[in-house]
Amino acid sequence: MPIDLERRGPVAILTLNRPEALNALSPALLDELEERLDGIERSADTQVVVLTGAGAKAFSAGADIGHMQTASALEARSYARRGHELTGRIEEFPKPVIAAVNGYALGGGCELALACDIRLAAEGARFGQPEVNLGIVPGWGGTQRLARLTSPGFAKEMILTGRPVDATEALRVGLVNHVHPAEELIDRAVAMGDQIAAKPPWTIASAKALCNLALDGDLKGHLAREIDAFALAFTTPEQREGMTAFFEKRTPDFSGM
Repeated sequence: MPIDLERRGPVAILTLNRPEALNALSPALLDELEERLDGIERSADTQVVVLTGAGAKAFSAGADIGHMQTASALEARSYARRGHELTGRIEEFPKPVIAAVNGYALGGGCELALACDIRLAAEGARFGQPEVNLGIVPGWGGTQRLARLTSPGFAKEMILTGRPVDATEALRVGLVNHVHPAEELIDRAVAMGDQIAAKPPWTIASAKALCNLALDGDLKGHLAREIDAFALAFTTPEQREGMTAFFEKRTPDFSGM
């Protein structure tokens, strides 16, 4: 199964389970994650969700590039919309979602973590928005949520250079709330979930929704523009060169484009 579900009292642990693909976000995985969230929302016994990745290497290495390499602009738009639907679902989910980032959180994987309410990271975790190396832009909310969570300057540095940041730097800039030893990460996330679950559910849901309003502004409009830019990238030679180079395991050559 692409998504494992474990329950520890009032906390549900959802594990992205494609370790052989570094938990890449395939369409099937996205569909099952949404189904799992639907079930948890209906469950009166579950008050908090912890989202993590299987294996020691990755939370999620991002969207499935193999699915995107030959995509048309219309297909890319559809894929971006699908990612936005899921990240929006997590952001607006009535129960708190804690990301337990156990390894690489890259591209769509980073954007998935950004949509969660709280982020805890293992000491070896690394975050990145490397889409620029593929000739595209972040397409699942990264341009907006990363800037709002940290600062516009830091978000631009990450997105424009494509460089990853380690857990220590992520903590310093506010990208994560806490950093823990890898072997303690899930237990720490569950402990935080238990602390939240002890509070009144309606109050928690209301407080989450109100906190989200503080950064709302014209988020939906900006996210729509991000979808447009993501789709437009798939009409460019930069996208073709970036993704071809990825599969050929070489550095892309964007000179003269």
